[in-house]
Amino acid sequence: MKRIDISTPKYPSTFALVDDEDYEWLNQWKWYAVPGQKTFYAARQIRTKAGRGGQRIVFMHRMILGLERIDQTESDHKNGNGLDNQRQNVRKATRVQNCRNRSGRQNTKSKYKGVVGRSNKWRARITVEHKQFHLGYFRTEFAAAKAYDKKAKELFGEFARLNTI
Repeated sequence: MKRIDISTPKYPSTFALVDDEDYEWLNQWKWYAVPGQKTFYAARQIRTKAGRGGQRIVFMHRMILGLERIDQTESDHKNGNGLDNQRQNVRKATRVQNCRNRSGRQNTKSKYKGVVGRSNKWRARITVEHKQFHLGYFRTEFAAAKAYDKKAKELFGEFARLNTI
């Protein structure tokens, strides 16, 4: 693994992680950090049509996956870190799969995804295609988190974003 500097004055000391075999190829361009909702991404500008001044952004992880052109295929960082562009961490995904891998913890009393505190008990719930499903009430926050993880694995497979238990 190697690091490619994507620092900008606004985001100093920022690096993207890439595999050794991709380093030379990717390091030929000037990359910069682009903030996303909960992470940063490595990006660069390219000209779209010669002489017309048009430009567009190309993301490093999409280049690694061969998704340079604009199309409907999405990409996903398995660990949620948009600067970890090692091949083992990036994959092609549909919109639904990409959404399933979001950290998604909302403003609740719990530190776990899919868990909400309710009058001395912990409720586990999961959202599937915009519908919430109740998984049960539990005595401990940890037990509710385990119930969420079990159901997430069952429903979402490799795209499930699990609690770190």
